[in-house]
Amino acid sequence: MNIYKYPTTEELDSLLKRPVRDASELNATVAAVLQDVKQRGDAAVREYEERFDKVCLDALAVSEDEMLAAEQMVSEELKDAIRLAHHNIRKFHEAQRFEGEHIHVVEGVECWQKSVAIERVGLYIPGGTAPLFSTVLMLATPAKIAGCKEIVLCTPPAKDGSVNPAILVAAHIAGVSRIYKIGGVQAIGAMAYGTESVPKVYKIFGPGNQFVMCAKQQVSLHDVAIDMPAGPSEVEVLADETSNVAFVAADLLSQAEHGIDSQVLLVCKSMETAQKVEAEVERQLALLPRKDIAALALEHSKTIVVHDDNEMMDITNRYAPEHLIIETANYMELAQKVVNAGSVFLGSLTPESAGDYASGTNHTLPTNGYAVAYSGVNLDSFCRKITFQHIQSEGVRNIGRAVELMADAEGLDAHRNAMTLRIKSL
Repeated sequence: MNIYKYPTTEELDSLLKRPVRDASELNATVAAVLQDVKQRGDAAVREYEERFDKVCLDALAVSEDEMLAAEQMVSEELKDAIRLAHHNIRKFHEAQRFEGEHIHVVEGVECWQKSVAIERVGLYIPGGTAPLFSTVLMLATPAKIAGCKEIVLCTPPAKDGSVNPAILVAAHIAGVSRIYKIGGVQAIGAMAYGTESVPKVYKIFGPGNQFVMCAKQQVSLHDVAIDMPAGPSEVEVLADETSNVAFVAADLLSQAEHGIDSQVLLVCKSMETAQKVEAEVERQLALLPRKDIAALALEHSKTIVVHDDNEMMDITNRYAPEHLIIETANYMELAQKVVNAGSVFLGSLTPESAGDYASGTNHTLPTNGYAVAYSGVNLDSFCRKITFQHIQSEGVRNIGRAVELMADAEGLDAHRNAMTLRIKSL
């Protein structure tokens, strides 16, 4: 990792920038695939599966027999772990239920909100080198709690046409309705537009590579909602002289192993801490099966040495990390000063991996600085709020004249007349 000592404000502007790639060619490629899926449906999906995932599929949907076989292929120990995680995720998200109050804003005018589930949602679950069955739990569990009538899941198959059995087991536990063997851009297109096999959904959730994220952003312009814009996954760790450097290094590496474009940032208050962590990162890195991926991510990652807590928190809130781990002695004090972050992990015994799997919080979070404006996935992500209002005669008397005056001032005579008629009727 590159170490920067006491950077100026101007230097920080550069240090905290995420890498920017030219997406013009990517956008054109993704748009062509999406248009093809929109026009030709299943036929196009099968062709892209053969081209990109190297698999010829007779059927896109996962069968009941495949679901039953997956149950036998996953160990009881792992199934118990999945059930534990599902229990915690469900418990945390159930506490987010919305109870709308009826508000009498003035006599005769009553307003309220009702939370209504999105009827059909689509989940994208990456496969490849890291099949993210944990993300199935993070997305399907709150969707089920919200009351979504149909939960559609797409995930890329292996070359033999199979789907990772842990993904299927997690989907069964969390209550997914339908599962399809479709990956990449073609999966996003299938859920956005609908095909002969895949129903059109109203909102798409889930992570993916740059092609998947580009596809989600393109379909969100006209056809379907998405959870949030996103870039590569990232973590920021705050450390001081009391931090356990082995824990800090492990947390940095747990993020770096996600992919070569993952972002890793360490902020600490001494060169001694920075150097100790650096040495421990090198020691642990050599032991990782995915060390080549992690090493490439670390090449463009940074350690920033600052003078005090104020500088530490200023950097944090400017960077707006997806994951923020505070491993300092005064972690609770610093936690109160967090303004921009996706999810925060406090103290030396709270690794990011706990939130990734089983603590109960959601791991689908805003990246690329979007934490300044976006929340991570939560129960509200699967709902809409519908407002109601009921006005009685006394309400017309209380607000009617104000409505007339405001409509008249905006030059909207029909708006004014709709209230005027009611006033006269009284």
